[in-house]
Amino acid sequence: MAAVAAVALIGLVAFVIRGGRLPRARPDLPPQGPADTRAAALQTYVPSGKLDEFYLFASGGHSGNVFVYGLPSMRRIRTIPVFTPESATGWGFEKESREMLGGFHWGDLHHVALSETGGKYDGRWLFVSDMANGRLASIDLHTFRVHQMVGPLPNIAGAHCSVFVTPNTEYVFAPSRLAMPIPRGTYAPLEEFGSRYYGVMAALKVDKDRGEMSLAWELLLPPWSYDLSDAGKGPSDGWLFLTTYNTEEATSNLEANASKRDRDYIVAVDWRAAERAAREGRYTVIDGAKVIDPSKVPGIAYLLPVAKSPHGVDVSPDGRYIVASGKLAPHVTVFDFEKLRGAIAKKDFTGEARGMPVVRYEAVRAAEVPVGLGPLHTQFDGKGFAYTSLFLDSAVAKWRLGTWEVVDRIPVQYNVGHIAVAEGDTAAPVGRYLVSLNKMAKDRYLSVGPSHPESLQLVDISGQRMRLLYDAPVDPEPHYGQIIRADRIKTTVVFDKDEKRQNSVWRPADARVERRGDEVHVYGVAVRSRFVPDRIEVNQGDRVFVHLTNIDRDQDITHGFGILNYDLNMEIQPGETKTMEFTADKPGVYPFYCTNFCSALHQEMQGWLLVRPKGTAGGSSAAAGAGSSAAPGGGSSGLPGGGTPGPGGGTQPGGGTPGPAGGMPGSEGEGR
Repeated sequence: MAAVAAVALIGLVAFVIRGGRLPRARPDLPPQGPADTRAAALQTYVPSGKLDEFYLFASGGHSGNVFVYGLPSMRRIRTIPVFTPESATGWGFEKESREMLGGFHWGDLHHVALSETGGKYDGRWLFVSDMANGRLASIDLHTFRVHQMVGPLPNIAGAHCSVFVTPNTEYVFAPSRLAMPIPRGTYAPLEEFGSRYYGVMAALKVDKDRGEMSLAWELLLPPWSYDLSDAGKGPSDGWLFLTTYNTEEATSNLEANASKRDRDYIVAVDWRAAERAAREGRYTVIDGAKVIDPSKVPGIAYLLPVAKSPHGVDVSPDGRYIVASGKLAPHVTVFDFEKLRGAIAKKDFTGEARGMPVVRYEAVRAAEVPVGLGPLHTQFDGKGFAYTSLFLDSAVAKWRLGTWEVVDRIPVQYNVGHIAVAEGDTAAPVGRYLVSLNKMAKDRYLSVGPSHPESLQLVDISGQRMRLLYDAPVDPEPHYGQIIRADRIKTTVVFDKDEKRQNSVWRPADARVERRGDEVHVYGVAVRSRFVPDRIEVNQGDRVFVHLTNIDRDQDITHGFGILNYDLNMEIQPGETKTMEFTADKPGVYPFYCTNFCSALHQEMQGWLLVRPKGTAGGSSAAAGAGSSAAPGGGSSGLPGGGTPGPGGGTQPGGGTPGPAGGMPGSEGEGR
């Protein structure tokens, strides 16, 4: 019977996705009229020169990026490249970011987690996960740049339900969605799924000053799928709550076979007990990680039965209630942490599953709230209300903590996954706005062919009734988002001038080119509106390192450095030093130029990479003079009298300069 019900619900999902008629969640309200539309427009309008009150950080899914929006305007103000190369900024092209990416060309950025102090966002770091490759990254919110990338984490298969942080950012946790034999690379047939496949949760310790993560320990879990998770706060601080599905341990046709049971579990983890076990050496080392098995170390993990296939679990601002959303159920289940603690103390269990105690459901349940079909994710507003997304109903339900009554519902377009309320998963939510991260857009925007954008919808939750304010298209796929007050983030305007910084040059007169065997190091500057040096001459096969410092000190004067036909570009912000590393494997002349508009003479900001073919005379030179320095004033090195740039950018020995087209092959260009 349970399987039949599950299949029926799955059919309803398919019906909705195919474009079936969607139910109105608020049939009691009249359609929005002109006055409502004008009010919504005024509420979201941010006048020219004024700034938004909030940042929204939305995961970019298989783009591998983070999308940054301002609220309430819903203006998209930045894309932060993380797990995927991005040519506009040169992410993945210059040396540091290319090394961070580690040879990967795409990532699936699923979840974001802002750093916290005392259970509140502190505006310092944003942690993000890569579902596809088991990587995590920290983004420095002073610069909106990736600061660190770790992974692929050992033993993790699909970091879907990560990342989430503890209330003081002691840890970032990354549980796996998919089971696999461990360590990675081990082969085992699917027929041995129950005995040789595992789920794993990674615990990464965070340096509070630098925001850097290091793998501390891992928790060995059954071969179930783990989804959206949360850390406790207040009285539940020190605990983690993980959703699970496919406790059936099915390996095929999961839409039916992973939905046979009426209940799956929330895994409640005492992370301080796990931390203590790691200190005491109660672990096994697997692929370099300290892996703790809670079935062999009692007191770490407990199972709470919950309605089938839960997708989300969320802890209330006061830390008392744990809200679990079974996506194939018409209600959310609310657990009381005080009851959970009492049940554990009394050992009020109904048995074990995979060596972990199963807590008696009735002993810990506070309520089942009938929010509607397909509940996924819950947020809070600080006024005692909770908001739950309903995928099947294409709606958001508002309900009251404590009395458990549903007080409002609003339709969204269409098939909402996650929602974000302003600071709505912290100990002190701001409320006011909710963003619905919808999986489908269908007819909401101008057609761009069969591939549609997805949709973010801004909802006003400040009053008794929710009001839809604005639709904003977004690239696939916004899995998760968090909203933070803008005044919590203190951004860097211009990088500090650090004359001791490695590879930096701060005066054109100090620019130079050095040869070290078959390596050529260019120490240059970018300044409105020239590169110094603007002529780089190397031998075919040389390994070239271009270290460029942007010595402009005004905000927003970004320079780029792109080399034609070498598939290379990077961005250098004011006061920043970046390195581009490549092999000069193609002989010939390759102009380079500034790829970011910087001044009225932007197009004059260019230079020349000259790659001398192998076997030609004078093949040991670099920048027209082996090991010599760039001349003051921007002239190329090694030329009589320092050289003076000609109209074509590079000075020829003897004073001849290239003509407009660089001269005919085999002849000297005529000067102008």
